Amino acid sequence: MTRPAASEALYSIRDLAASFGVTPRALRFYEQQGLITPRRKGATRLYTAADRARLILILRGKRVGFSLAEIKEMLDLEATQHASRAHLEGSIERFRARIEDLKRQRDDIDEAISELEAGCTWMEERLNDREPPEDIKRRARAFEALAAARLVQWSVGPPD
Repeated sequence: MTRPAASEALYSIRDLAASFGVTPRALRFYEQQGLITPRRKGATRLYTAADRARLILILRGKRVGFSLAEIKEMLDLEATQHASRAHLEGSIERFRARIEDLKRQRDDIDEAISELEAGCTWMEERLNDREPPEDIKRRARAFEALAAARLVQWSVGPPD
């Protein structure tokens, strides 16, 4: 028996869902939205390598914050070789805006990481340096001196 080429491979909904860590329900939803179009063999959905590649792009788009409508538009651009200039310009503008959003998010994340690392460093220094501050040490010495003086008074005998 000859093996099908990778581009001819077919995947069941269960196989595809498991390989991407999504639910079969998610795949059916993407199909309803027109993002993927599996073949049918009776009631069985069979996904092609092209569907698999589209799913990779869908999940990547979701991960960086694109809506499913935006992802669909991007995927449809690939399918339409003859998109109008206005349509392509609009898509480029949305892509560039999303790139700027992601860059701002990256800057925010980098700043948050920096602040958290500084906080961890500060707490580690506090943890490693459990020596009490000088004012507490001074108060403790004064308390010890007062307690020692009282103990001496009480140990000598009752007051007259």
